[in-house]
Amino acid sequence: MKYIIIILAFFSILATSCTTKVAQNLTADFNFDWQFKLEDSVSNTYDTDWQKINLPHDWSIENSLDSIHGEGATGYLLGGIGHYKKDFTLNLNDDQVAYIVFDGVYNNATISLNNTELGDHPYGYSPFYYDITSSLKKEMNTINVTVDRTRYADSRWYTGSGIYRNVALITKNKLHIPVWGTFITTPNATKESATIQIETSIKNNYEESKNIIVTTEIIDANQTKVGSITSTLDVGKSSTKKNAATLKIDQPMLWDVDQPHLYTAVTKVIENGKIIETEETVFGIRSIKFDAQTGFYLNGKNRKIKGVCLHHDGGLVGAAVPKEVWRRRLEKLKETGCNAIRISHNPASNEFLDLCDEMGFLVQDEFFDEWDNPKDKRKNMNERSVDYITRGNAEHFQEWAERDLKNTILSHRNHPSIFQWSIGNEIEWTYPRNAKATGFFNNMDWSGNYFWSVPPNTIDVIKEKIKTLPKEQYDIGATAQKLAKWTKELDTTRYVIANCILPSSSYESGYADALDIIGFSYRRVIYDYGHENYPNKPIMGTENLGQWHEWKAVLDRPFISGTFLWTGIDYLGESNGGWPKKGTPSGLLDIAGFEKPSYYMFKSLWNDTPSIYIATQTEEKSNYKTIPNANPIEKKKDAWKKALWVWQEVNEHWNYENGQATIVEIYSNCEEVELFLNEDSLGIKKLTEFEDHIYKWAVPFKEGTLKAVGLKNGQKVETFIRTTSKPEALTLVGDKHQLKADGYDTAHIVLQITDKDGNAIKTENQKISFTVSGGAKVLGVDNGAMTSTQDFNGTEITTDKGRALLIIQSIKNSTVPIF
Repeated sequence: MKYIIIILAFFSILATSCTTKVAQNLTADFNFDWQFKLEDSVSNTYDTDWQKINLPHDWSIENSLDSIHGEGATGYLLGGIGHYKKDFTLNLNDDQVAYIVFDGVYNNATISLNNTELGDHPYGYSPFYYDITSSLKKEMNTINVTVDRTRYADSRWYTGSGIYRNVALITKNKLHIPVWGTFITTPNATKESATIQIETSIKNNYEESKNIIVTTEIIDANQTKVGSITSTLDVGKSSTKKNAATLKIDQPMLWDVDQPHLYTAVTKVIENGKIIETEETVFGIRSIKFDAQTGFYLNGKNRKIKGVCLHHDGGLVGAAVPKEVWRRRLEKLKETGCNAIRISHNPASNEFLDLCDEMGFLVQDEFFDEWDNPKDKRKNMNERSVDYITRGNAEHFQEWAERDLKNTILSHRNHPSIFQWSIGNEIEWTYPRNAKATGFFNNMDWSGNYFWSVPPNTIDVIKEKIKTLPKEQYDIGATAQKLAKWTKELDTTRYVIANCILPSSSYESGYADALDIIGFSYRRVIYDYGHENYPNKPIMGTENLGQWHEWKAVLDRPFISGTFLWTGIDYLGESNGGWPKKGTPSGLLDIAGFEKPSYYMFKSLWNDTPSIYIATQTEEKSNYKTIPNANPIEKKKDAWKKALWVWQEVNEHWNYENGQATIVEIYSNCEEVELFLNEDSLGIKKLTEFEDHIYKWAVPFKEGTLKAVGLKNGQKVETFIRTTSKPEALTLVGDKHQLKADGYDTAHIVLQITDKDGNAIKTENQKISFTVSGGAKVLGVDNGAMTSTQDFNGTEITTDKGRALLIIQSIKNSTVPIF
């Protein structure tokens, strides 16, 4: 195999500083100039040397995959104990306070400042903060964070390890708006006018009461002031008081998935004519409504939720995902027509939510995957593990659930993208009484009865079993009611939902009673059952297969609001017993963010714009067989109606043996498609001929060009694939021409092997080595293949489908031209 070296040249013009100084009354980026060392709990080794790193940081993704010690549940990447420290100066005056805010640390973190412990935080996904004022010294300060990830199989998917989200250092006056102290809602929002409610908490750390003025101006995207309001407030000594203000604006620009208009509320706290604090809050004006009979409404418009589930890893970057990596992935999902994201199964980062606000995605923010009882991370539904390395958040739930939930809401609640709070994911099977009541457990077959059968037990039998089966320490209905109550104590403007894998029992256990909407997990076969028997409870699919039959079930039922496909993007983990498979290949995009055939199918289903895509396969390997003088048919009749997570095996090339029998599949929303081989028409077919929504032709292979021409509403669209010759060149395509020298900005560089005519070769692979010099660093490489066991955190990769991805990141204070 040929070894190729690619050199990308960059240059640096300015170095970064080593310590952090924080000015008064501001939020400072606290991500740079940390030090880190790792204590490996598996090999019992300890790195005594501190290495300089920047945050966000995920140390697990930097390791090699370990099939011996690692667990497929978490992607065969190990944990350990990570030690972080950072030196900084912060000289507060007598009128100031300081906070440190962590958006997420995975997990079991202990934080100390100047050898004084600030606290611990077990849950790896909820944001948290500390008032560090009393622990500060006048000169140099040192903050230490210890992360205990020795339970390296504590999840059913890859989590990452370390301070993997942003950290901020905030200084304020003693009289100030506390962290997450502003809440903006829009109870009335139409094109004609909008009511904006602004709730601002004011904290007074002085020993005397304060009389203040609170003003808020509303600024639109053009930096034009469109409204303002002023209030006076008396705040007692050492206390916190809320100020509620309401204003109206005319002809607002509504936040919508198609036009995500944003506003900024600029709030000022004024004492004795002096502005002592200014805080900006980005928000959107929009209305949401779910109706049990007619589905979902955004700004009064009935529309289907075209959603995908996403885990929080970003492929080769692990859990420490740069914003621009998410942007590339979300842009591709947007192109399919996707308009909603379910964060599975944990709260999102604020940076991710910022992108959803800006790009127009509705978001279901999910709190927990475990409640009172644990899940076995190695084997779903075979409860319950007490193995040390698999112990997860369930062991902290009783003590921490309320804090984790409320911190998440307080931190996230101004994001207009969030329209649902999910209190849990597939919780039912961890409560044996509820699982047994359904008649499925332990009689559940993922490829058989669960997906395609109505509940074995009648509603009366389910009721009786829930009533008579032995009660346990915890009750699912009582816990659900508690979580919903905590949610609505802080926010009544969004809907409370959960992803129910056994809705037939959840309707009767009290679980569904706690919900505004019940989400069905792979239960589209009982949509009608739920609607007929519980007609007043809105239903939607919250975890569904990325197949046409799932979307058809939504389209056929006005009362189903929409779906979240499992998944939008392939993810690391949930791959026990599958080595060398390191993750789950159910996505529309692969783990490197490359489009898969299912991506193009849903692009045809979710878009009005004409789209067309060609896939091919030998008839031997195809799902279809040739019928004389007719369209190819399924080898197994109606198999498409029960297709599961992974798309059928097809190719993106036109390279076979001469005369070999092939099946050509076209994924398109065009009313009709004509297929050509070397300009010879192979016939025009109509979409109505294909119940499975896939155009099909039986074509004996002949070298040349396969072209498809589609027609939709009089508009023509076409695509083609060609037989390729031997590899002759490499093509490099970057998504940017220049990087910002901020230490965050990233560029994706895609390498493709091509023939002499520049056609992408998808059938041959070679080993590539990248070298990057100057003002950028390598974040990693990948080829998108789930069975590739090559290191992510390196510079060498063997291509897959002739393709590889390199991600680079700017070095702070450098100018980085690309190409």
